Amino acid sequence: MMLIGVDPHKCTSTATAVEPESNREVASIRIEATLKEYRRLLTWAHRWPERRWAIENAEGLGRHLASWLLARGEQVVDVPSTATARVRQLSRGGGRKNDRIDAAAAACVAALQGDARPLEAEGTTDALALLDEQRSNLSQARVRVVNQLHALFRALLAGGAPTGLSAAAAAALLRTVRPVGEAERVRKQIAGDLVAEIRALDGRLKSNEKAMAALVKDAGSTLTQTVGIGAVTAARLIGRTGRPSRFPTSAAYASYSGAAPVEVASADKARHRLSRSGDRQLNAALHTIAVTQIRTTGSRGNLYHQMKIAEGKTPREARRCLKRRLADHVWRTMIADEKRQRAKTSSAPTAAGAA
Repeated sequence: MMLIGVDPHKCTSTATAVEPESNREVASIRIEATLKEYRRLLTWAHRWPERRWAIENAEGLGRHLASWLLARGEQVVDVPSTATARVRQLSRGGGRKNDRIDAAAAACVAALQGDARPLEAEGTTDALALLDEQRSNLSQARVRVVNQLHALFRALLAGGAPTGLSAAAAAALLRTVRPVGEAERVRKQIAGDLVAEIRALDGRLKSNEKAMAALVKDAGSTLTQTVGIGAVTAARLIGRTGRPSRFPTSAAYASYSGAAPVEVASADKARHRLSRSGDRQLNAALHTIAVTQIRTTGSRGNLYHQMKIAEGKTPREARRCLKRRLADHVWRTMIADEKRQRAKTSSAPTAAGAA
């Protein structure tokens, strides 16, 4: 198996082929960041039927090339920049740095140091992450438009418009306005445009939720069976988590999501505070689930929250305990879903062959 180390940049990339057994550089190529040059790189690599690509910083500058190679069935691993820097520093080059050396160092790390992380082609998880990002942008745009509409209504109506303004309610209020003068006429016209914009954003948000629900179902996720987790929340949990098996334990996942409390070292007695590290979007999703379960009478989260209150914890501390417990539950559920999907995928060719 030939290792091909890649040092990516914004406009160019350098690839170096290295024999793992002898750690000897065989060949090197430099390409521009274009699809035509990507094809030239793949043609250059076809001389080695068995090959693996080791791309430095494949989640950053090398993301596009890594995705392109994965989509064409190539084996790709991600090598962190810190690992290649360590290889350069310990090599006979005395820390010298250029693209060819970086590319070779990436391959050496993948072969000898074990710091490489295998990558997979984009799939449902990446699609859900994109839909979640789109939903966040659409929600922010809707809030901005509604705020503009409220500002106009304060000038058009006595007392302005009520909170929780919908497109239908805004249109009904707007019909009661009888403008006097050019300024009021222009305000009403702009308000009408904003109402139409809110309707368009609401339609896009509904389409976004529908697409999320379809992908969550296709992914075989059972997260929606948990109280407080709908299609939108499940999409955020799956999209932000990625591959759940990359977390060795539920504690590692809780730390990643910021749901693991941090012990206060200076306290006289054992006490914990909120962790401000981790993925804040995941943390917000867990918070939403916790609040929903607390408000749902008879749910497991509600009973657990009441038990913690009875033990003497404050409502805030009890909610943090529930979030930590929910992080464990979400991780275990996604791990079970991943195993089920892998078993289903591995058994599919066998079933096809038997037929």
